[in-house]
Amino acid sequence: MIPESFDLTNCDREPIHILGHIQSHGYLIAIQPDTYSIVHASENISDLVGIPAAGLLGQPIDTLLTATDLPANSLIELLNVTRRNESWESLNPHRMTVNGKSWNLIMHQHQHLVLLEWEPVGDDRNTLINQQLISQALTEVQSSRTLAELLQNTARRVKTIIGFDRVMVYQFNEDWHGRVVAEEKDEHLEPFLGLHYPASDIPRQARELYTINLVRLIADVSSVPSPILSAPDWPVDKPLDLTHSVLRAVSPVHIQYLKNMGVQASMSISLLYRGKLWGLISCHNSTPHFSDFTARQAAKFVSQLLSAALEFRKDKEDQTNLLQYQQTGQQLHEQLLISDDVVRALTKLPVTALDVTDATGAALVFNNKVYRLGQTPDEKAIRALTDWMGTATTESFLETNRLPALYPPAEEFRAVGAGLLAIVLSRELNEYLLWFKPEQVQQVTWAGNPDKPVTVDDDGMRRLSPRTSFAAWTEIVRNTSSPWTEAEISVVVKLREDILQIVTRQANEIRLLNQRLQLAYDELDAFSYTVSHDLRTPLSSIRCYAEILLEEYGEDFTPDAQALFQKVIDSTERMRRLIRHILYYSRMGRTELDTQTINMKQLLEGIREEILVTEKDRSLRIEIGDTPPIVADPTMALQLFTNLLSNAAKYTQLAHEGIVRVKGHQTDGEVIYSVEDNGIGFDMKQAGKMFDLFKRLENARNFEGSGVGLAIVKRIVNRHQGKIWFHSEPNQGTVFHVSFPVTPAD
Repeated sequence: MIPESFDLTNCDREPIHILGHIQSHGYLIAIQPDTYSIVHASENISDLVGIPAAGLLGQPIDTLLTATDLPANSLIELLNVTRRNESWESLNPHRMTVNGKSWNLIMHQHQHLVLLEWEPVGDDRNTLINQQLISQALTEVQSSRTLAELLQNTARRVKTIIGFDRVMVYQFNEDWHGRVVAEEKDEHLEPFLGLHYPASDIPRQARELYTINLVRLIADVSSVPSPILSAPDWPVDKPLDLTHSVLRAVSPVHIQYLKNMGVQASMSISLLYRGKLWGLISCHNSTPHFSDFTARQAAKFVSQLLSAALEFRKDKEDQTNLLQYQQTGQQLHEQLLISDDVVRALTKLPVTALDVTDATGAALVFNNKVYRLGQTPDEKAIRALTDWMGTATTESFLETNRLPALYPPAEEFRAVGAGLLAIVLSRELNEYLLWFKPEQVQQVTWAGNPDKPVTVDDDGMRRLSPRTSFAAWTEIVRNTSSPWTEAEISVVVKLREDILQIVTRQANEIRLLNQRLQLAYDELDAFSYTVSHDLRTPLSSIRCYAEILLEEYGEDFTPDAQALFQKVIDSTERMRRLIRHILYYSRMGRTELDTQTINMKQLLEGIREEILVTEKDRSLRIEIGDTPPIVADPTMALQLFTNLLSNAAKYTQLAHEGIVRVKGHQTDGEVIYSVEDNGIGFDMKQAGKMFDLFKRLENARNFEGSGVGLAIVKRIVNRHQGKIWFHSEPNQGTVFHVSFPVTPAD
């Protein structure tokens, strides 16, 4: 193995989007859209237009046009129309004749420059053939009975379209190493099906580009790339960004990698699942091979069909599993309500805690006893594990399919517990509910030893170089279980709320948690006093002085100085709001409840009106369904639903049309409301941070917020002896559920 001290990430830092060259089979210029003057040109452009690149730089595009047989205004008119309509993709490729030869012109705009790239045109006879192949591909996607059959059909169809020697479907794992899951190849080639490739073979920045540019062609590995020249006055520190270029040159590291494999041409087509990189259709050829833009687009369309089919199949499977787990979770909830005995409801009745996931073992640590179901570690090991959890994590649940990597003693019981999903019932009392999955020993066959050799540069820097051998190399992977699904996590999060509701009801006066809460309340009182008296007064002074300076002397300030003063004023306003939220949070635990029957239709319509006024500059729809009344404190209910609906509206800002749906229904013992949106969603594996004070999820950091709103919501729900749970998926929206007892809370 390579020591950790070696530089294993130099590939990840290579700036592959600004390599400064293009592949030699095409030509490139970059122009400024306001003047149409040429600021970058590939050195080989003279082969196309007969003028050296240096003679074009700094000149208007007319200089290029007059050197060819193009009508002088045709390209300019095309650029004008395309820029006005912002429809670059709709016109790509644009067929044009330059000096008697046909070329495909591909255009795009990026970072305030318009890039024009010329590529050779393929055989027109293939266009009709490709259309027929696409039609056949659509039929195959609909008729494929299994995922393996679907992937294999796609590989065969793409190979027919582009004519490469080998076409593979390559699926990424969670740690970004990949495996060949389908392959179509010429008979004389050795099979790669089933082989694994390490994550370092496709470094991070390459994976990021694959989500932007879905098709990547390397026509001739051995060709000499053409450098990109820049106008004399162009800043040296602003090289041309080729992120969206179809001719972008290839990293020298990747060139050597392909040569080591005996590959002279390659092509990659991205496979996406919910906007994330799921895998690649990877194509290899033993000789240089060029597929024109039209053929590549046909192959891309087939890959998009596959991506859509993957998403449909996965969504259907996930929904089926989620429904099954939810039904089991509901049975457990009913058992908890009927028996009022947590241990009996979870471990002694026909449906147990083991049934809400695909785990093979479960353990309840409660009231200083351990109750085991199925195949689990022994009691001593479970107690040691929960002791470690009490100090190792602050979140309300933990999930991993590689427990020994986090907790080395788990290697002793990996046969039954290599994977762990755990919820915290009481950290102070060391009470947990745990689920275990056994180790799945895997024999992984790599395409060569995945540990790349280390080389030492002239400057003494130790770096990785591409593997030179791709002979099959087998490794036994241990200490890993099958992963936990989003459906399993979602149901477990809900079950935790169900259990805590019962536990709180049973031990409201005697549990150690109340003592700690009282101490927290006392500390919060002191904190509230500090906030209100020591922070609010100087904050008001800062805002007042800044406004006076801006009003009295603003005309004498530079624009930058005026902007800085405005930032001071805006920052004090944000801090004022945060202080107000903190004060509300601290007081809420001690405010007496004034429970009343609340007209929810009137309350929700008022909240909707306020939100739509503040969000009037975008398309937002808030739909209100059934609105059964609830029994709650009116002020707290208003605060709760305002927070939930405002959050839902805020996180739909990236959607073409934001949609928020709120509705309620009543059961025998509770009223349940749901608030659903089509916003950015989040990974359920981050659910443990949801209600923590000042904690915000990673994908929400670009949205304004204090991290207090949901903590307030959680406190209000607890005060009313209710529950709150949620389900979400990245880019698929979020749904929150809150329940209120029909009988008023004491």
